Amino acid sequence: MSVVFEPPVPAGERRRAGKRLRSDVPRGAHGQWEPAPGRPDPAEVLARQDATRLPDLVPLRYERMLVSPFTFLRGSAAIMAWDLANGPRTDLMVVACGDAHLANFGLFAGPDRRLVFDLNDFDEVHRGPFEWDVKRLAVSVAVASEDNGHGPKESRAAARDVATTYRQMMRRAADMPALDLWYLRLEADEVVERLRGQLTKRQVGFAEKSFAKAEQHTQLGTLARFAHRTDAGFRITEDPPLVVGLQPDRHKEVTDLLRSVMGNYLASLDSDRRQLLRRYRFQDIARKVVGVGSVGTMSFIALFVGDRVDDPLFLQIKEAQPSVLAPYVEGLPYPDQGRRVVDGQRLIQSASDPFLGWFTGTGPFGRDFYVRQLRDKKGGFDVAKMRPEGMRIYAQLCATALARAHARTGDPAAIAAYLGSGTVFDDAIERWAAGYATRNRADYERVAASRT
Repeated sequence: MSVVFEPPVPAGERRRAGKRLRSDVPRGAHGQWEPAPGRPDPAEVLARQDATRLPDLVPLRYERMLVSPFTFLRGSAAIMAWDLANGPRTDLMVVACGDAHLANFGLFAGPDRRLVFDLNDFDEVHRGPFEWDVKRLAVSVAVASEDNGHGPKESRAAARDVATTYRQMMRRAADMPALDLWYLRLEADEVVERLRGQLTKRQVGFAEKSFAKAEQHTQLGTLARFAHRTDAGFRITEDPPLVVGLQPDRHKEVTDLLRSVMGNYLASLDSDRRQLLRRYRFQDIARKVVGVGSVGTMSFIALFVGDRVDDPLFLQIKEAQPSVLAPYVEGLPYPDQGRRVVDGQRLIQSASDPFLGWFTGTGPFGRDFYVRQLRDKKGGFDVAKMRPEGMRIYAQLCATALARAHARTGDPAAIAAYLGSGTVFDDAIERWAAGYATRNRADYERVAASRT
């Protein structure tokens, strides 16, 4: 396959195009939230997704979603995707996360083993207008703030911080050399320094504990938590319904499938990663429930060990279904959904998991999957315990990471010119987040009522 190199349109032309777009899609229009005609019943949207989920896990999906309006928002990306698609739209395209709520940001280890803060969930990644991710992040901040008991003024201020920080970061990115922008990342040390100037010593201490906890999420620690040693080797410890071993009559079927597709997965890795992975021997595999919105999709953890018992490797094998944005935006023609997720993650993240890859399901499953390490220095911040000042700072960190991701995959010059230097866009996103938070609560109550 040959690729034709086409030089970019000059930045000045792109800036002028972004600024002209304000006439077609006024920035203030993003603040106008009201349900579009024909809005589907939220319970029916989720029910259609249930048809593609494992039936025995569907009740657990709703159990997790209906804990609070915030957990409902986390699990209802498909509902919000319809609302975004039927609202004002700039068509300033990026590789959108598709589910950029504040719990989908966190800490993980880059290939150089340094802790990085960035987006960390890409099941819904897809080409889309930049503002869709901004709106989902802003409303997630507003809803989480309300769940934490923060007042309306505090919740709106935190949502507004998302827009303000995003706009300012995008303007900075538009003036950066392309290589500097590409290598830009938020490392844990930098995050701590930012927090020192804005939080109390006690609050900084809480953040540092989150970093320390992430550092402890090593493969050896994961082995102690999820597996035990037997005469036949290591076996994954069951914890139904969250971790379920495969039945003896099904175990061979699945392990044979795993072996048959490992070649396809290996082909998706760089040659040096393939060489590394060949040093490990397969031990066991089990089904593992993950997340909120993903509950019910097919997900496994597979355990491998090297030549030493203190050299384990856990891989998560996760089903990739079509993005919730796919019905509304034309995407790239990927041969399978696993590759869409992997390519999207590699484009968005400043540093990605070295074992990130994909394979197309065959045999009894016939589904698409992607593969990544399990819990490799992964961590995050406890959103449910954040006070108003902490929520605002966390919102700013997430917005910074989001703008950096969009600047890598979209046109920062055009987006920055559209946003401008004033606060029109900030005002609009603040209003929109407040309005949609009310809608989200109503949807939460509607779905909760439908489950009784």
